[in-house]
Amino acid sequence: MAKLQRKSISKRTVDGLSAGKDMVWWDSELPGFGVRVYPSGSKIYIAQTRVKGRSRRVTVGRHGVITADQARQRAAQIITRVKAGEDPITAPQAPKPAAGPTVAEVATTYLEEHVAHRCKPTTAAQRRFVIEKYILPALGKMPLAEVTRERVATLHHDLRATPATANMALATLSRLFAMAEALGLAPEGGNPCRYVVKYREQSRERFLSDVEFERVGTMLAEMEAEGRLSVHAAAGIRLLMLTGCRRNEIATLRWDDVDLDAGEIHLRETKTGARTVSLSPAAVRVLSELPRVADTPWVIAGPRPGTHIGNLGEQWRRVRVRADLGDVRLHDLRHSWASRALALGESLPMIARLLGHAKIDTTARYAHLERDSVHEAAARIAASIGTDLLDGGAGTNAQRHG
Repeated sequence: MAKLQRKSISKRTVDGLSAGKDMVWWDSELPGFGVRVYPSGSKIYIAQTRVKGRSRRVTVGRHGVITADQARQRAAQIITRVKAGEDPITAPQAPKPAAGPTVAEVATTYLEEHVAHRCKPTTAAQRRFVIEKYILPALGKMPLAEVTRERVATLHHDLRATPATANMALATLSRLFAMAEALGLAPEGGNPCRYVVKYREQSRERFLSDVEFERVGTMLAEMEAEGRLSVHAAAGIRLLMLTGCRRNEIATLRWDDVDLDAGEIHLRETKTGARTVSLSPAAVRVLSELPRVADTPWVIAGPRPGTHIGNLGEQWRRVRVRADLGDVRLHDLRHSWASRALALGESLPMIARLLGHAKIDTTARYAHLERDSVHEAAARIAASIGTDLLDGGAGTNAQRHG
């Protein structure tokens, strides 16, 4: 949030406000009355006060739907009610059109004012796809106020064949309603997605075996030599196997972020923020031998000048078919890296750090592999002791009775 600034809020001053980022302007006459200006230029009146040491902020209404004077009057009522311990929702509501905006109209606002400025490119693309592919065809023409829990449950149920997609659509629609509440386009506490139960998602686990790792290495070398796979695509796949990085982290890696002397790469954009990845000697060798393309900053260069590779998944599909790996996804190489780390005795917290997981819960999916490794180690240790204990003891008893 930008530094607080004060003006006397009127239609003229609010019309003249603009911001390159999310900002709040506070009224000089009524403490706690303000207008929030979004990067898109959308302006929302707000009321804020403190009760028992805690700050409470309530959306008053959207500029253009209510006037500045109406907003100030309602803000004063809301602040009074909050300080008295009453529910501000019962304060007079701002006048709105009978039907209100449609889901499609609010979705446009959500994508332009929230997603475009607050989400990373991959997340933004995913949410736009879900909205355009699933939410708008089902609900787009409906007024937002008429979307009931039953309609949301029907949308969710219609996608039951793909539980992950169904849950993603539900979560995206819920976020859309949350933004609509903040903008005064929907009543507070009226999110119809709230009590729709998500489907249980079965985690898909597929790890490459030692033999499969070797087979992939052989196929990469053969396909590269035959000209069926570019040297950069082959290097990208090798780096995914050697670092455990995500596909986009390698595909968008820049030479400026590679430090071969230190044995590190610096990732600018990841799901959990910027991070540094340590390189093994094998990964350093892959990068050292990879030719640089002139006037291209990207390590994994694409076929067109100045671009990075954009179809690494398709390149991997060709490799896995030739290596007879079935349905192994490119992301399964990351799982395989974690599996190998556990087999070598690394702890879950260490693997979480190496993979760039923000929460240990994400790494906990590999807990059963850790237990398997512990069981195998215990069996090896017990077998070694058992040989001395039981076989040695049997020999001693035989000598004693001989």
